Amino acid sequence: MKERAEDGYEPDDPLFPNNRGTGFRDPSNVLNAFRAARGTGDLSWVTSHTFRKTMATFLDDAGFTPRMMADQLGHERPSMTQDVYLARNTVNPRIAAALEDGYATQIEK
Repeated sequence: MKERAEDGYEPDDPLFPNNRGTGFRDPSNVLNAFRAARGTGDLSWVTSHTFRKTMATFLDDAGFTPRMMADQLGHERPSMTQDVYLARNTVNPRIAAALEDGYATQIEK
């Protein structure tokens, strides 16, 4: 990105422009360009799906509804967004507290 900035790259320019540099690359070619840019080093685990999941996590943390997130991600059903993109295994503090209280009450009996 530093090299591209030095070459006059603007933030709104395509990250992977077409060969003429005048527009967007065909989507089928973007994956190959992404893999080449990512390389095989420390970031080899990053995929295009990683960016989608990160965006969904940011939107969820910001309090957007599953419907709004699904629309942004292009999903027809919010359940797709929830099942694939939103974090699981996260303990809700209120649920944990209720379980603790219930358990403590049972022990006291």
